[in-house]
Amino acid sequence: MPEYSEPSRSGVERPKEIRPPGLDATDRTILEILQADARTPNNAIAAAAGIAPSTCHGRIRSLQERGIIRGFHAEVDPAAVGRGLQALISIRLQAHARSNLGRFEHYLAGLPQVEAIFFVTGDRDFLIHVAVPDSSALRDLVANNLSVRPEVAGTNTAVIFDHVRPRRSAFGS
Repeated sequence: MPEYSEPSRSGVERPKEIRPPGLDATDRTILEILQADARTPNNAIAAAAGIAPSTCHGRIRSLQERGIIRGFHAEVDPAAVGRGLQALISIRLQAHARSNLGRFEHYLAGLPQVEAIFFVTGDRDFLIHVAVPDSSALRDLVANNLSVRPEVAGTNTAVIFDHVRPRRSAFGS
């Protein structure tokens, strides 16, 4: 599990600040293997990296402590757990509400439908990825949890037809 810093101004825990990586070829090999399959056994990673299993374990722990590896997780298909409709909702806040972005971010983080929150540039302030059971639940989320908030000036919803997570290295290859 990654170590977390104190909660941000919004109360949402954030990963520790990443220190300059100083990654060598062995670290890069370990990271590439874990990105391809985070369940790869330590001894297989060690063999591929050409190091002892105990050294590999220490390297992985160091990568976690330095904030380079943020965590390991299972990617669950939302449809398999009854949340088959996904959408991206962009949110524009009222000008006066921008001074308290943290409180609104904390509110969004507390909504069970929210999968991810992005604070973005442009004419919108937030982009959220949501997963809900159906279009009625999506409408209710927008109408009853977002649009009614006094700090919200407007929303725009785009339904996700398909989601593909490319498998690639953190190093661009």
